Amino acid sequence: MGPAVASEDLLPQDFADLLVELSEAGAEFLVVGGWAVVLHGLVRGTDDLDVSVDPSAANSKRVFEALSAFGAPLQAHGVAPDHFATEGDAYRFGVPPLKVKVLSQISGVKFEEAAKDCQFFGISGHRIPYIGRLALMKNKRAAGRHKDLADVEELERK
Repeated sequence: MGPAVASEDLLPQDFADLLVELSEAGAEFLVVGGWAVVLHGLVRGTDDLDVSVDPSAANSKRVFEALSAFGAPLQAHGVAPDHFATEGDAYRFGVPPLKVKVLSQISGVKFEEAAKDCQFFGISGHRIPYIGRLALMKNKRAAGRHKDLADVEELERK
């Protein structure tokens, strides 16, 4: 696991608040997607925050608690405490540029593999984990969208 990077002002406040809630709840999670690309040093826009969570029963409850504390509209969307316990389940809320996707599965990489070499950045004294460079590139290749493959090309140049 890499050293923490100070990033207090990097994310919009709503995203920072959600990540702190996940950290305080003891949830096992990783920032993935476009914000992970940015954290790895590429300048690029993104219209959402992608968060990968470990798909276990205990972690699902912690993720649910964090989302509830954050104020996500869980009841309105029919999300229960066990929603994230099954690999493949997801929850999306908000609107771009403040849309959030909580994912219990990402393309090409199991949570355990992605978490193994994660790195960290700091928000309000919390160490926030994000997917490591190699796992991120594997994920982006597996997703296969044009923008994902462009991210891989840029990451390979760094």
